[in-house]
Amino acid sequence: MYETDLEKILATRHDNGADFWATPDGRIGIEKPISTLTALLIMSELKVDKSHEALQGAAELVLQAIRDDGRVRISPKGSIYPCQMALAAAALYRNGYAGDERVKKVLEYLLSNRFEDGGWRCSKFLFGRGPETDFSNPGVTLLALDAFRCAGMNEGAHDLDQAVETLLDHWTVRAPTGPCHYGMGTLFMQVEYPFLRYNLFYYVYVLSFYEKARRDKRFKEAFAALRGKLDSSGRLIVERPNRKLEKLDICRKGEPSEAATERYLEIVRNMGSK
Repeated sequence: MYETDLEKILATRHDNGADFWATPDGRIGIEKPISTLTALLIMSELKVDKSHEALQGAAELVLQAIRDDGRVRISPKGSIYPCQMALAAAALYRNGYAGDERVKKVLEYLLSNRFEDGGWRCSKFLFGRGPETDFSNPGVTLLALDAFRCAGMNEGAHDLDQAVETLLDHWTVRAPTGPCHYGMGTLFMQVEYPFLRYNLFYYVYVLSFYEKARRDKRFKEAFAALRGKLDSSGRLIVERPNRKLEKLDICRKGEPSEAATERYLEIVRNMGSK
């Protein structure tokens, strides 16, 4: 566990007005500076033990937000969106809550409620409508696939092949796609860590768990691009840390990251080659 970085994260646990990065009225998605959901994702990268009281407290808030049908309401009066559900599922699964029946319901709901191309999207058109919005959201789909691989649903079944294909296709298209306009431009191609947003490193990492992706030349091209980010010692350099996390030792800008390199080596193992 990265103790110093954990202390820095814990120092912000009351900044939203209540404990465990939540607001007094129970919102768990407010990023000021980070939310309950984001804190859980970060703690998973810091290898915080599931028994830690802050992890347990944050996870319990997310579990309480899961409705009986598997949908997740991260704000008492807010709308429910697939991106929030995928985020909640990924945050819980990454921290060892795979056995909780409530978390399983979230994945069941996501699996049964996909866009026609096999991915996931929110019906919220912040950038207006156009031909490019007639697709699922790559960022949401990546989060969902991350949760599914944590649940062990990535191998041996083809239910998620269509979702994987939407992300592989995005490697070719590159242009902003889906209602939220996720694109693959300069920022996407920079190594960002921890895994919080749609970027090359997270994209390759998640897809490396799916056989359909590993066999595809588009994935291999993406992996080659990521491999080109290694330094002469085979360490991965963090190019674009989230500005709210740039003081963490695991993601200092322009420096090699032991934690990020460990994730890169997972990709290599998944591919079965060096």
